[in-house]
Amino acid sequence: MKLSQFNFKRPDDLIAKYPPLHRDECRMMVLHRKTGEIEHKMFKDVLDYFDEQDVFVFNDTKVFPARLYGNKEKTGARIEVFLLRELNRELRLWDVLVDPARKIRIGNKLYFGEDNSIVAEVIDNTTSRGRTLRFLYDGEHEEFKRSLYALGESPIPRYVGRESEPEDMERFQCIFAKNEGAVTAPTAGMHFSRELMKRMEIKGIDFAYLTLHCGLGCFKETDVEDLTKHKMESEHMIVGKECCDTINRAKENGHKIVAVGTTVQRALEVCVGTDCRIKEYEGWTNKFIFPPYDFSVADAMLSNFQLPLSTLLMLTAAYGGYEQTMAAYEVAIQEKYQFGIYGDVMLIID
Repeated sequence: MKLSQFNFKRPDDLIAKYPPLHRDECRMMVLHRKTGEIEHKMFKDVLDYFDEQDVFVFNDTKVFPARLYGNKEKTGARIEVFLLRELNRELRLWDVLVDPARKIRIGNKLYFGEDNSIVAEVIDNTTSRGRTLRFLYDGEHEEFKRSLYALGESPIPRYVGRESEPEDMERFQCIFAKNEGAVTAPTAGMHFSRELMKRMEIKGIDFAYLTLHCGLGCFKETDVEDLTKHKMESEHMIVGKECCDTINRAKENGHKIVAVGTTVQRALEVCVGTDCRIKEYEGWTNKFIFPPYDFSVADAMLSNFQLPLSTLLMLTAAYGGYEQTMAAYEVAIQEKYQFGIYGDVMLIID
């Protein structure tokens, strides 16, 4: 497969700027991958396709307020700092992206907050936009984190076409988010409301949770035509015993496994053994899935409508079948489905 095979006219007028008022009331396209049949539903209808003891697998990573703005010493230039991950707790070292990067060199200091209460020094250049910052803060670590996050905003992607609003800290988060570490939400999971999950429980559907801290790579377009040469950014993931037991028991008893989002799908394929059983895992992954690919675990997958040239689209096409998925996207554009983080959802089933 080549990169150009995943290009289509980006539907700027179909990029959702806001989520629906109620999480479970977005539209849902159902793609039957064996036949290519397409149905048009509402997301709350997802229960109609699954039975008692089927398992929905969720990513419980939690988004933190990763985007903040500081001022450069002396010049006062406004600099966007995008927090990626904490490198060292004691030394207050963080891996970040800065913009505009050309103005930020090793040794520069950045001041944050109206009272300049937090100061950071640039101690390394990691990439063209990447920097390592050491925050100069004397308080306890938890106090530092609270102060830092209070200055940040929800890291909604730029393609949404608007500035982040305070409400995005709740909107751009799954209701079951638990383990902090993501700079973007696992968006398929954002459609689940408490009411819907209660209805799922009543029906006897089981839940399993794993953690994959979604990084900025989710937003990046691929820039190599030969997909075998693409390198994914590494992301940290944890799959515990309870998750493994729930999934393996359901598989052994012939029940369906539903991957809620592309991050869950990737994580399952990282930790599945040759016996098709899920095994406990904690570590980093840069697994890149694109067509053709034989999936070992999931019997169905939920995914938002992805942007062209994205690795998320490639994984979706690998699961749904390339021709059928791209044809479904053409239908989605014709039917004016909403794309992106706050957009509508596709259910791919057999």
